[in-house]
Amino acid sequence: MGNSINILGISGSLRKGSYNRMLLQSAIELASKDMAIEVFNLDEIPLFNADLEQILPVKVKQLKSKIRAANAILIVTPEYNYSVPGVLKNAIDWGSRPQGDNSWEGKPIAIMSASIGLLGGARAQYHLRQTLVCLDMHPINKPEVMINFATQKFDDKGNLIDDKAKELIRMLLTNLAAWTKKLQPIT
Repeated sequence: MGNSINILGISGSLRKGSYNRMLLQSAIELASKDMAIEVFNLDEIPLFNADLEQILPVKVKQLKSKIRAANAILIVTPEYNYSVPGVLKNAIDWGSRPQGDNSWEGKPIAIMSASIGLLGGARAQYHLRQTLVCLDMHPINKPEVMINFATQKFDDKGNLIDDKAKELIRMLLTNLAAWTKKLQPIT
């Protein structure tokens, strides 16, 4: 793994003005020098279809390759109807298929969310954690980064302006780095 930790960042939102995309950008800006966060956009991932598992679509092959190359994963997700958006669940399903080719397996992962509401995406995060258990991923438990009332925490240019939120993100990334090093010792 070397001294640098390569993190694959994925936003569960396709919307260009998404607070969750802004939150992912904030994580990139707040990451320490020993971390590199590469964003993979889910825009062109086709709907999961088991008929396509043997000849994976190009964008799915790219996703699986990026997952495998990363030391850790950072998912930033909005909450839709008490759960994760379909596009994110779809990408998770593709990354775990075909049977016996789970790209997510063993990966350390951190989760963040932003919402205009009170709970900051908490229900989506808890639902996502259920899926991570099935995929044999290793989530960071604390701190929980759930940015509520996002309209008040980002400026009109998409910059995170809440100092407490910034501190939580730094702590989460620090914990993800430590967890990654523990699971994948430097040789």
